[in-house]
Amino acid sequence: MSRDIGTAMELKALNFLRKQGLELLQRNFNTRMGEIDLIMTDQDTLVFIEVRYRQNQNYGSALESVNFTKQQKLIKTAQYFLQTQKHYQKLHCRFDVIAFSKDNNRPEWIRSAF
Repeated sequence: MSRDIGTAMELKALNFLRKQGLELLQRNFNTRMGEIDLIMTDQDTLVFIEVRYRQNQNYGSALESVNFTKQQKLIKTAQYFLQTQKHYQKLHCRFDVIAFSKDNNRPEWIRSAF
């Protein structure tokens, strides 16, 4: 996915989630272990969000691309975030996925995806 499309999909996901009442803490949290696209709060829950887009489904859907290996990277990156941002450690945490496809530009939001 080109960087421009990825940035546009992240912004689209961010706007969608804000309309659902979530509040942004950080975009593109990057470590050597991986990156988390969006970190938001949903009331008293800290939400780590992976945004995925697939132009075609030849190699699976956008949701299917968040495989076990990708999940493990996200978990390790989230653990690092919590270690460095201790004031968020008391919040409940969850991992969500926002998926877009070329055919359906509406976001598919999977809460507690893994």
